[in-house]
Amino acid sequence: MIRQRPPIYIGACLPLLLAAALLSGCAARRTFVGARPFDFQKDTFAYANELVWEYHFDANGKWVHHRREPEPDYTHHCFVVARSARQFFENARFDPQQPAADDATYRRLVHRVISIDPARPLPDGKRVVIPGYAGLRAFSAAHEAILKSECGGAWQSYFQRGHWRMVFPISRKRQARVAGMLLADLEENRPPVVHVFRFPQLTINHAILLFHANQTPDKILFQAYDPNKPDQPTALTFDRATRTFSLPGNDYFPGGRLNVYEIYRAWDY
Repeated sequence: MIRQRPPIYIGACLPLLLAAALLSGCAARRTFVGARPFDFQKDTFAYANELVWEYHFDANGKWVHHRREPEPDYTHHCFVVARSARQFFENARFDPQQPAADDATYRRLVHRVISIDPARPLPDGKRVVIPGYAGLRAFSAAHEAILKSECGGAWQSYFQRGHWRMVFPISRKRQARVAGMLLADLEENRPPVVHVFRFPQLTINHAILLFHANQTPDKILFQAYDPNKPDQPTALTFDRATRTFSLPGNDYFPGGRLNVYEIYRAWDY
């Protein structure tokens, strides 16, 4: 979900966002240790969250955009796709040894998985069994239409309940704390979904899922599943000296510094 200008809902909902900030306090973390690490080739969707706009640098070096033609039919779902990938990772068990089911059964199973609170994963013994497939990527390649219709609408990206955080100043101390929390999540095999953004410009306003990290004395190099780019991982870098996050340039973001916080980890996130 990429925007050049602040969307209308930010201003319209600001009083509610401020109230949420005052009432929420510090959210308690739920103890969870996953049975295995997230596997990019197995645990991601085969299809992409598509872009409404095409972006590029013009002859004067200015980052510009124009509307795609024809207009894609599955856009503004980045938060939905990233959240759903984690819900399947934590709450579903794919069993390729069982025979494949019919569409009605798969629709019901997908609905069950998506209905589970993303901040409260199921115990291993209560996971929803998806028969006939080895993982989400194979399942989504075969049943794209069911997953797109059941995982949630674009409005859930606009009204994600943690959006109130981005309207407040983000300190470097806070970003260093976020980096540490993300590392702790990954050590527990709990892939965090993060909101990456610039505010108030909103050159980027997007969600990605982190699944691995490498540390050096200077940086933390997070590997991420980008719903816009399902074919290969992308990199989110944290610079320890400046205490800043950055993403490389691609076809929807010119690259550079941005702010990050984790979402879908408590009631107000």
